Amino acid sequence: MTRLGILLSGRGSNFVAIADRIARGELRGCEIAVVISNKAEAGGLAAARERGLTALAIEANGRKRAEHDAAIIAALREHGVDLVILAGYMRLLSPGFVQAFPQRILNIHPSLLPAFPGLEAQEQAFAYGVKVAGCTVHFVDEELDHGVIVTQRVVPVLDADDEATLSRRILAEEHEAYSEAIAKVVSGEYEVAGRRYIRKG
Repeated sequence: MTRLGILLSGRGSNFVAIADRIARGELRGCEIAVVISNKAEAGGLAAARERGLTALAIEANGRKRAEHDAAIIAALREHGVDLVILAGYMRLLSPGFVQAFPQRILNIHPSLLPAFPGLEAQEQAFAYGVKVAGCTVHFVDEELDHGVIVTQRVVPVLDADDEATLSRRILAEEHEAYSEAIAKVVSGEYEVAGRRYIRKG
């Protein structure tokens, strides 16, 4: 059983989608070991506690990023976490954090990477006038929104769309894509080959 550690900063809608799929038996081979937020008031922590999950607030409190990350790494290790899931975690991870869980940290980004990395990806896509947008689940490395891609979902940009409607439709696909990506990783049937994540053999 792969033990997941969820990191979030807000309401954690992707975390909720993952937790509900696990509870329904739709996402097998894994369990949520701990949910951690850098904000004590994060709605995702309340959602975790409602589900009977261990939920911790580890606030930065003016600490340097590496020091804060070290505290989170220690908590993840204490709870035996195998795979770290960033579900709306709004802090950049230090190189030390990435090195502590090599190819074992997943992030979701609301664009078809490598297009529109960073903040406000939906806004960037809409402003650029693209005809398709989407979301990407990828492994985290030391560069922003750069790691090997596990899965992507495409969302058409409709003539009637604005940033809000596009963002809502992308988020709906995120909830599907994240569980799909986690299932691929925990299956043990895939491997990283250069920049690609492909089935073994």
